[in-house]
Amino acid sequence: MDELRRRGLDKMKEVYGWDMPDIPGDYFKYTIDHLFGTIWTRPELSMRDRRLLLLGAVSALGLDEILEIQTSAALKNGELTEAELREVAIFITHYVGWPLGQRVNKHVEMAVAKRNEARRTKESSDD
Repeated sequence: MDELRRRGLDKMKEVYGWDMPDIPGDYFKYTIDHLFGTIWTRPELSMRDRRLLLLGAVSALGLDEILEIQTSAALKNGELTEAELREVAIFITHYVGWPLGQRVNKHVEMAVAKRNEARRTKESSDD
């Protein structure tokens, strides 16, 4: 595996918190090598900055699946707090409109509930 592919896979794991296998094919190559190996690793923006920009873009496009992934990853990685994600939903709503903003809020609340449930489950099993 070349250095660009390794860097891309490592960055994707950092961004999303899971290991991605090295999959053959051009689509995966461009996603991992270019997007994660080159674009996400540029030093000018922090991971938090990139996450906020991505949340804005996918909110405007109404991409529910990606909103779910991004809100959960932001919480899991400690890039944004529950309060900050809720503020993102309020702020974005005023730019993308109420129907799309409601979707953002829905995914924020789902990510928060999922994380809180996981915490409660862990605490119960620790007792």
